[in-house]
Amino acid sequence: MTTVNLSAIRACFPALDRQLNGKQVIYFDGPGGSQVPRSVADAMSRYILESNANLGPNFATGQETIRLVAETRDKVARFLNCSSAEVSFGQNMTSLTFAFSRSLAQTWTAGDRIIVSEIDHEANISPWVLAAKERGVEVMSIPYNPDKGTVAADDLIPLLNNRTRLVAVTLSSNLIGSHVAIASICEKAHEAGALVYADATHHAPHHRIDTQKLSCDFLVCSAYKFFGPHIGILYGKADEMDKLVPYRIEPAPKTSPHCWETGTQNFAAMAGLGAALEYLLSVGGKKNEDYDVSFAKIAESELGLSEHFLEHLAQLDGFSLHGMQTTANRAPTFALTSHDQTPETLAKFLGSEGVFAWNGHMYAVRLVDALGLKRSEGVLRIGLMHYNTTEEVDRLVSLLATVAKP
Repeated sequence: MTTVNLSAIRACFPALDRQLNGKQVIYFDGPGGSQVPRSVADAMSRYILESNANLGPNFATGQETIRLVAETRDKVARFLNCSSAEVSFGQNMTSLTFAFSRSLAQTWTAGDRIIVSEIDHEANISPWVLAAKERGVEVMSIPYNPDKGTVAADDLIPLLNNRTRLVAVTLSSNLIGSHVAIASICEKAHEAGALVYADATHHAPHHRIDTQKLSCDFLVCSAYKFFGPHIGILYGKADEMDKLVPYRIEPAPKTSPHCWETGTQNFAAMAGLGAALEYLLSVGGKKNEDYDVSFAKIAESELGLSEHFLEHLAQLDGFSLHGMQTTANRAPTFALTSHDQTPETLAKFLGSEGVFAWNGHMYAVRLVDALGLKRSEGVLRIGLMHYNTTEEVDRLVSLLATVAKP
């Protein structure tokens, strides 16, 4: 039995009241972007209408914006368990990674090596591959391990050498949900003298991110995946960031974290991000000030939903579940294919019934290849969130049953 107050949680999300053709809409599209609490929209609206300004110390709205940025940075630092000076903001995870790769790549020389992984979203692969090509650096890839349903530290070890400069890897697969033992990968990478750039985008709405326990050198995520607006977050260890030269305009700040924030930031989104983090704390209870409490409740709720889904999915003929077949060590994200219908056909059918789910490769094209699937088709992705219900899962399974064939 979950300990979250599901009625109170669902009341926070206006989108959950939407209907389509007289039927309640069900959102299983969370991996592509979660729904947003009303408090997030209110915070953004309040900033735009009452405090809208650029950073300016000599007038009220400018001062309010300065305070907003500082307060939001502090909130994110608490969320990630790091220093505020180690938190930078940007457009999204992909844009931040592309920009940051240009600076980090300046420390590489021809003959060096970087390592990416087959399980990652392409946003944590392509920027590094392109940077490596420009610098004459070798690129290796941690293979997807079908027996483990993920990439593992054991498979990283043979790829490491004394010229390895970077390992880029995700915390959780956005396609199949599998977790990656990032702390073990960091340990092995650091032993070889390499840095670790971790993509926490898909992990963030489901599990606590503690940068100190993970021991990664850099970590990136996007708030629209964890109940916030479209804004990206970059964490970098202070001693590593201080070694790098950011790409910046001449008058811009020269020190972290501001030197990594190009141009005028999206202050309204920062207001929404702060509200999203306050919402996450509220999941743990009105007086909760510990993210561990909130994410324990979220994990318990999503575990129950996942068990319910997998139990009923096993009773359907004509579907294959790709990746891990259990609820252990995973986000509640499931990749399905039908024996006789394309993922697009299934997604369109479900969408017409008010059940929203993604189809395609989800930009995890190398994992799609490793699974032996067609990039042009991909999978039907079912993403469960803590605001979903077992009744919604039942409706999904019932609809899939109507099209299932042995």
